[in-house]
Amino acid sequence: MKKIGIISNSLKDKELKVAELAAEKLRALGAEVSIADLCDDKELNDEADALIVIGGDGSMLSAAKRVREAGTPLLGINLGCVGYLTEVELNDIDSCLKRLAEGDYSVSERMMLSGRCTISGKIQEESRALNDIVLSRHGTLLVAGYRIYVNGSFLGDFYADGVIISTPTGSTAYNMSAGGPIVSPSARLIVLTPVCSHSLNSRSIVFSESDELTVEILEARGGKKAEIEVSYDGSGNRILGCGDRLTARASDKVTRIIKMNDDGFLQVLNRKMSL
Repeated sequence: MKKIGIISNSLKDKELKVAELAAEKLRALGAEVSIADLCDDKELNDEADALIVIGGDGSMLSAAKRVREAGTPLLGINLGCVGYLTEVELNDIDSCLKRLAEGDYSVSERMMLSGRCTISGKIQEESRALNDIVLSRHGTLLVAGYRIYVNGSFLGDFYADGVIISTPTGSTAYNMSAGGPIVSPSARLIVLTPVCSHSLNSRSIVFSESDELTVEILEARGGKKAEIEVSYDGSGNRILGCGDRLTARASDKVTRIIKMNDDGFLQVLNRKMSL
């Protein structure tokens, strides 16, 4: 591998010291290296053969958005707390950088979601998410109503604090905290999980990757108007009102994650859940 980009979260990697150390080691191995700060809005090197992301899972999600068109594979170095997406720990960095420079690794392709909002009858620009699309109450703490359609057919109404539409990769994030199922990241399916639903029989539902989900915002209980915030991996927020809709489906894009070890999903899950 000749060209390697490094993008580091300077809030975690102070003065980009870890990034500079990684760049020095890679250059000694014959690689051409560029460094960028994740906190800047500068364009990344689209010509890189791989991109090293230094930070936590949030940093990986941010980097994934910035390289989604180029499809550059990402290798995460964990400076966060858990790190399901950031596989490499600091004490393993030397051996992993050597393997990266030599091309000794595998690549996992992760499913993404595409979502678009319809606000006051106008279709908004489509956005993508690697982890999840989340609808949550905005402003006044009202329990909002959500009407769910699958492929255009009515599924049901429920009242809750929010709704999570998750990929398999995102199943170990907010979806898991809300009681949703944990799914192998190699799967291709969509999980819908209500957040704090005001119902005794509201559960997560798993859909095929070919299904299209639509969530229509209803009035809050008591006929009050509720504002709902839509976020894609925690950003790109839009505000929906009564009658507005969010439609989500599997994206035609994937995020490519570099894997350095042969541990299976259950081994990784067990290790991370024990932290």
